[in-house]
Amino acid sequence: MADSKQGTPGESIISRLIRWNEARTGLNSLLHHALDEPIPGGAKLAYVFGSGLLFLFISQVITGVFLALYYVPSADHAHTTVAYITKEVSAGSFLRSIHAYGSSAIVIVLLLHLMQTFLYGSYKGRRELLWVVGCILLALMLGMAFTGYLLPWDQKAYFATTVGTNIFSEVPFIGNALKRLLRGGTEMGTLTLSRFFVLHVFLIPALIFLFVAQHIYLFRKAGAAGPATADPIHPNLPSETFYPKQLVMDMGFALLIIVALGLFAWRLPTPIGPAADPSDTVFLPRPEWYYIPVFQYLKYWAPSTAVIGILVIPSILGLLLVGLPFFDRRLERRPWKRPISVGTFTAVFLALGFFGLQSHHQDSTDPTVAAQLQKQRHEEEEFMKQPFQPEVVVAAGAAAPANPAVAQGQNIFSQSCNACHGEGGVGGGIGPRLIGVGKKYDAAKIAALLKSPTPAMTAGGMPPVDLKPEELDALIAYLQSLQ
Repeated sequence: MADSKQGTPGESIISRLIRWNEARTGLNSLLHHALDEPIPGGAKLAYVFGSGLLFLFISQVITGVFLALYYVPSADHAHTTVAYITKEVSAGSFLRSIHAYGSSAIVIVLLLHLMQTFLYGSYKGRRELLWVVGCILLALMLGMAFTGYLLPWDQKAYFATTVGTNIFSEVPFIGNALKRLLRGGTEMGTLTLSRFFVLHVFLIPALIFLFVAQHIYLFRKAGAAGPATADPIHPNLPSETFYPKQLVMDMGFALLIIVALGLFAWRLPTPIGPAADPSDTVFLPRPEWYYIPVFQYLKYWAPSTAVIGILVIPSILGLLLVGLPFFDRRLERRPWKRPISVGTFTAVFLALGFFGLQSHHQDSTDPTVAAQLQKQRHEEEEFMKQPFQPEVVVAAGAAAPANPAVAQGQNIFSQSCNACHGEGGVGGGIGPRLIGVGKKYDAAKIAALLKSPTPAMTAGGMPPVDLKPEELDALIAYLQSLQ
């Protein structure tokens, strides 16, 4: 065997270790195979986006693992644990901001990679499966962004995800079943959080790893397509290897991403707002910036035609995108020679940009909407300024309250409200957390909400409270004591 032979005279220990390792792992051969990949037409900055996406995904996995060490996916603990990460953990806010900005960076680089691949016609010439797998990865990355948005369980995350999951109900026949499956029931709660957590941390990342491996394999199998002027099947341009020039460009792009994410995380930390309050009927939900165009687009469809806007048109566009290599079979790659496909692609992107600008224009010109959004931003800023407040758990068998009315209210609450709101109002799988409700509403407002719940409260399973006046006063006294 090669590894059993004596080294040549004067051979260094490092050389012997490299030769020993190569005989057992083949690592050097693998590196040569990866780095000696020929690139028709030579290295270009336009080719850095694929490697940039892989780097960003690995960064998200690493930061996500550290965040998961503290996170508890339940309605009564999720917000507290994220607030603890943000306000108490050393470098926790910086790490969480890196993760949050990383999701936006993935969307940006993903769109750039999609545009470069499309404009260069790199899906042509036996690269159909490569393109299809890339489209699947696009959907999975957007799914990661959607499932991760709910996990902080603050007002913005709760209501934006409520709107997002309500869209599933527009699917004919199976829509409501899909929504219940995703939420774990009819309403948002602990089951919703746990399902989103499993999707975000386990299932979708596992699928991404699987399809990334397939994407890399298919890319190496078909070979680099080269510039738009090259033959997609038999590139006849002079080529150079991936190492060193393209590798240096890819590493430089990754370094640029690191610097950008670090600056944003340092100068503009990602905030967290007040905990989700399902009874809030005036909160205006707004998703992350990359979902804003879709959010605006959905406003233009009346309930009677919603299925067309939500299901039919997106399905047609998705089919055109995924099936592009099968529809466009010509070997012509130059964008100016493909006016129909390039024109359609450009029109879709311009429409998304228009919807995004239109949403911003409507929010800024409507006085009522602008005032409410400003109020929500102010509440978020105020919450970030407050010191971290740990959860207060009332031990079983604790002494009864000194106030007889509060004691009576506690007894009423334990008999009728514990199942939904948790013992002591700490929150449960269905009902919201009631700790601090006395600071938010006065006695008259609480009484009005108990007697006539808002539509959102009714939809969450809250029935009108029918008690004698003295019992109602006792219940309100107890609710106001939950600090």
